[in-house]
Amino acid sequence: MRTAADARRDALETVRLATRIRDEWIDEGLSALPADRPAAEAAISELYARVRRPAPRFVWVPSPAAAPTAGATTRPMPPPRFDALPDRHDGWPAASLIAALHARLDLRVGDVIARRRRVHGYFHFERWRTDAPEQAVREGADAAFVVSEALLPALTRTVRDSLLMPLRALLNAEAGDPSGYACYGQHGVHKAGAYDVWRRTGLLRLRPEDSEQLDVWAAVARSCGWWWPGDEECVVSERPVDVRTDSAPDGGRRPHSVDGQAVRYADGWGFHAVNGTRVPEWVITDPTPERIAAEPNVEIRRCAIERLGWDAYTELAGLRLVGSAPDPGNPGSELCLFDLPGNTWGGPARLLLTVNGSVERDGTRRRYGLTVPFDLPDPLAAAAWTYGLDSDQYARLQRRT
Repeated sequence: MRTAADARRDALETVRLATRIRDEWIDEGLSALPADRPAAEAAISELYARVRRPAPRFVWVPSPAAAPTAGATTRPMPPPRFDALPDRHDGWPAASLIAALHARLDLRVGDVIARRRRVHGYFHFERWRTDAPEQAVREGADAAFVVSEALLPALTRTVRDSLLMPLRALLNAEAGDPSGYACYGQHGVHKAGAYDVWRRTGLLRLRPEDSEQLDVWAAVARSCGWWWPGDEECVVSERPVDVRTDSAPDGGRRPHSVDGQAVRYADGWGFHAVNGTRVPEWVITDPTPERIAAEPNVEIRRCAIERLGWDAYTELAGLRLVGSAPDPGNPGSELCLFDLPGNTWGGPARLLLTVNGSVERDGTRRRYGLTVPFDLPDPLAAAAWTYGLDSDQYARLQRRT
């Protein structure tokens, strides 16, 4: 007779398998290996065949930025006038047909996943959303919950949010999306990879035809970068030649490099990033107080200051020290309060330098700065203000986080 302990043991094995498969797909999304051109062309040709189009002529480019010069200009959508819509299947652009093929798979698989989730509900999952996945299972969480809420978000954040979105924004800013419809290859694994996790763990049973189509999309994702389907020609990008990351708290990765581009293609296209934040090149190569003062984005400012070091920044920027004091909420650390120039970051303010009460993953405590109102008279009052306390209340803290 099957017991609750048996069910929990099986759920643990499912979550462990899901973690391994997820990590495989994270590696695919971050891969800087050369594209497997024969495999990519075969898989893309299979997608053309599924929409009843002949295999295209393939044009390879070193990066997505090079796609416009290679002719990636196909219209992915039908004409805007409804009376001008094609009345025959072969009258639609190949890009539209392939987009519809993918959308139908998303709709069918997404519907199955949604129904799978509704079987168990979400009402008590908030705490397990942040617990270690295996611990959540031991405490009674369903394996499907853990996979959906504690494992797969790391795949999405690593590949879609940290790589695809910055690259797409960069491409659009420089030249506009060359075709209006791109397939993202390795940078689309947040979908193909997630579906594969559900399928291979046995948490999702697909129709045979959907499983076969997923295999094709997965083969494309494992073999190349972005690609633009045209009626007769398909432009395909190589993968990056260098992807630098560090670990993220959710079990995924995030782009990070302090001595060059975090993501770089063979033609030099790519972007810089620090701890997952996309930054301009100057943050890495030449951070100065003047550039920091002119930067409107608070995260970019923080990255640039941390590149210099807070002590170096306050000295180079000529900030006046208002006062310093031991931090009662963080024994052994010091609070320092500085005046900021009136035109810095939008108006009069002061800068409080403090040390994080929580230990970082490497065992250190991070020093960081906070802007506080200009009328706070001393560092203790400034630190108290950040917690919504007065100075006396803050002075009685045993340990802050």
